[in-house]
Order: sequence, then C-alpha cells, then structure tokens
Amino acid sequence: MRLTLKKIAELVGGEVVGDGGTVVTGVSGIKEAKEGDITFVASERYASLIDETGASAAVVSLNEEGRKYCIPVVKVKNPDLAFVRIVESFAPKPVEFAKGIHETATVSSSAKVGEDVTIQPNCVVEDGAEVGDGTVLCAGVYVGHYASVGKNCLIYPAVCIRERCVVGDRAIIHSNTVVGSDGFGYSTIRGVHYKIPQVGIVEIESDVEIGANVTVDRARFGRTLIKKGAKIDNMVQIAHNVTIGENCVIAAQTGIAGSTMIGDNVQIGGQAGITGHLVIGNNVKIAGRSGVTKDLADDACVSGFPAQDRTKELKDMASLRKLPDLLGQVKKLEERVRELEREAENDS
Repeated sequence: MRLTLKKIAELVGGEVVGDGGTVVTGVSGIKEAKEGDITFVASERYASLIDETGASAAVVSLNEEGRKYCIPVVKVKNPDLAFVRIVESFAPKPVEFAKGIHETATVSSSAKVGEDVTIQPNCVVEDGAEVGDGTVLCAGVYVGHYASVGKNCLIYPAVCIRERCVVGDRAIIHSNTVVGSDGFGYSTIRGVHYKIPQVGIVEIESDVEIGANVTVDRARFGRTLIKKGAKIDNMVQIAHNVTIGENCVIAAQTGIAGSTMIGDNVQIGGQAGITGHLVIGNNVKIAGRSGVTKDLADDACVSGFPAQDRTKELKDMASLRKLPDLLGQVKKLEERVRELEREAENDS
C-alpha cells in the first residue's frame, strides 16, 4: 500500500502541513518508525518526539498551534481515532472464516444454529445451546448446555462458555477465556470447606470484547453481568455477582471480588484490586495497582493502597520520598540536643 500524505489527510478529514506529496508505505509507533512510515502523537507532552522519529510523516492534534515540525504532518481533531483509520487502510486483509460446521465438531441435535455460522474443528455445542447468525466459533470452543451466543460474534480458540450463560451480539472473546466458571464460595465448618452451589449465570451484553485468559465467574444466585460496550483486557478475574457497567475499560491483571457493582464508563488500570460488595460510581478512574476497599462516588479518581484521591496520594508519595532526608535531619538534631545537654551538665 502506498498513499500520499494528501490522500491520508482526505481519508481522516485532516489538514496537511508540509509536503502533501510525501509517500507513506506503512504505519508505526513514534519510536519504532522508519522512513516511509507515518506515526502519530496524541498528547502535546510527546510532541517533541517528532523531532527524533525516523518517520516520514506524523498525525498531530489541531491544538498544536505555532509549533514547527521537521517532517510533514496531518493535523486532526482526534489523532488516536485518525490513526486507527490509517492503520485499517494499511493493515492486511482480515481473515475470512469458511462458513459451515466442520466434520470434527460436535453439535447437539437439540442445539439451535443460525445461518452463515462458522464452527471450526473440535468445537462442542451442547444440548439446548444457541449460536446466532454469522457467529464464528474457532477451533476447540465449548458452548455448554442451554448457553446462548448472539449474532456476529467472534469466539477465538479454546474459549469455554459454560451452561446457561448468555453472550450478546457482536461480542469478541479471546482464547482460553472461561465464561461461567463456578464462583468461589465455601462454608467452613470445623476447618472443613463445604462448596456452596453456584446456580446463577453470566450475562454478557452486546459489543463487549474480552481478552485472553479472563475468568468470569457465574453468580451464586441471579447473574454476573457485563453491560454493553465494555472492554476487558487479558488475565482479568471477575468474581460472582459482579456487575460491570456500560463502556467500562479494565486493564490486565485486575481482580474484582464478588458482588461489587461498577458503574458506567469506569476506567481501571492494570493490577488493580477491588474488594467485594462495593459500589463504584460512574466515570470513576482507578489507577494501576490500586487497592480499592471502600465505595467510590461518581467521577472519583483514585490511586494507591488503600485507594484514595489521586492528588492526595501523589502528595503523600512525594512526602514519603523526603523521609530519608528528614531522618538525617532528625539525627543531626538529636546529636545537637545531646551536645547541648552535655554542655549544660558541664556548666552546672
């Protein structure tokens, strides 16, 4: 693929500054880019990296007024979104899955399979299960008894969707994820752990994407719910009876304990931990590696352990870094006090 910068600007609705005839043959990150590549800068604080990049062109924000660039640029309102469109233009053609049911797949006679589906080798679709029109089940996918997968879903290899669980339309679930594993519930009597039956389900609404090696536990009663538009990274643990609101974004290795309610448009950084039975409001931002132990109101921004207001936590961390110097000063003061005490004793 070869496109001029002028053509790329037309594609993304941007404004060229510099040579619009610059030929672009690929896309890359700003540090990895080489001659012929186009890259992007989404934030003003990284704009200086353009002076060091090997790229032939870049996508920048319209807000960058007055800055001079050493390479041609395309100015747009949203560099992130514009670069996505450019990547799509240069990306390889999407993989096309052959329609039909492979001879090695096991599909129950009582299962309902829609039109134009793809069911690849060694898939299992159990009694009473449903697979919607246009859905792709890649090799080794398991759809349990009476489970339902919606229309135009893409379920990657080795995903397990257990009994009675529901997956909405246009969902994407990556390899080795388990939807509907038993919730972690036991009653301990005289040191013996007795398993508490987990008889609920998992319900995933439409347009949700779930990464690889994610576990979503079924509810003890009722449902564990992931609402529409949520995006979940790899290796996330979602415990029983959790609710995740619309359009949430949850980064890798996050753990959410049982019965926690998470509002809409919440952003959770990697390796965050959230204890059970909490209520997290709408539009909350939780920084990576935070430990959330209390309810959070709408629009809160927190970090640290235990998680607290982000601004306060940063001030606390800055103060902690001063402790070695403060301890040194205290030691000097203690020594000076001892000297004064000795002088006072000599005078007396």
